Amino acid sequence: MEKHYTDSKVKGVSTGTTILAAIFDGGVVIGSDSRASMGGEYVSSKTINKVIQVHDRIFCCMAGSLADAQAVIKSAKSHLSFHSVQMESPPLVIAAASVLKELCYKNKDELQAGFLTAGWDSKKGAQVYVVSLGGMLISQQVTIGGSGSTYIYGYIDAKYKPNMTREECLQFATNALALAMGRDNVSGGVAHLVVITGKGVEHVVVPGDKLPRFHDE
Repeated sequence: MEKHYTDSKVKGVSTGTTILAAIFDGGVVIGSDSRASMGGEYVSSKTINKVIQVHDRIFCCMAGSLADAQAVIKSAKSHLSFHSVQMESPPLVIAAASVLKELCYKNKDELQAGFLTAGWDSKKGAQVYVVSLGGMLISQQVTIGGSGSTYIYGYIDAKYKPNMTREECLQFATNALALAMGRDNVSGGVAHLVVITGKGVEHVVVPGDKLPRFHDE
């Protein structure tokens, strides 16, 4: 007799998202789609912002269980706020990523969430870190995550290049999100993008009807 498992601990939870971060000459772009789903089958929101500010020039993107991710980010923001008061200076980007790593690792048996952390600090400039499910921390020039990322690895490998201009990187990120959203049925909505440099932070929202369209759409 065929067995059908419904327990999420057995078959996992597919929530659907597309997140990315990429370093350019002088800064970093971090972005995501805006669709939230329940179990990968029911779209619960089309307008959620998955790019969360954890400090002045440090942002995170979340993928996985929304409730888990929000709880971790709320705790991380509290840690970083206290840290900045203690140090009397803004936290480093690696400090923010390390806080997320510790929270994910210590609660790895209860959490189903991963994060991209991107930002700028006066010590190392623009940086991108990946905190994966379970608490692994790595630094990368460009990275993608979520269910939609499986459709755009080829595009990322072919089109990303170091030392892009701000405009080139913003277009690169917009195209990548548009491609993923066009192919992944649980990624969609609008593209939320944040540009972080030594001069400040800029938020860019690209509505769904303004996203680039490709020949097969």
